[in-house]
Amino acid sequence: MIKIQSLNQNQQFRSVLGKNKLNNNYFTIYFMKKVFEKKNNSLNMSFVTKKKVGTAVKRNKIRRKLRAAVQKVLTNNKTINLNYTYIIFGKFTIYKEKFSVIFNEINKAFGKIKK
Repeated sequence: MIKIQSLNQNQQFRSVLGKNKLNNNYFTIYFMKKVFEKKNNSLNMSFVTKKKVGTAVKRNKIRRKLRAAVQKVLTNNKTINLNYTYIIFGKFTIYKEKFSVIFNEINKAFGKIKK
């Protein structure tokens, strides 16, 4: 099983946010080649929501849905490149959306990144 490691330092976030970006109605993905800790079977990925999205309960639910969708993509399709570092910004539209729709959107987005 592939472990998802979160980015910890401000420098890591700033370097990734300055690179490539992929945007849709549900989330925005920032990504770059992995330059941080290289561990086998690990993925550098952080899930972020802005305070404007809503209360802590809503923000946490959005992050949980995103994390579950990414975990499912990792186990099923393997479309996520482990040599990249990702930051995913969740938007409010995820909160009321079904998981299957979110999973399909995540799958499409990482398919585009892999190309």
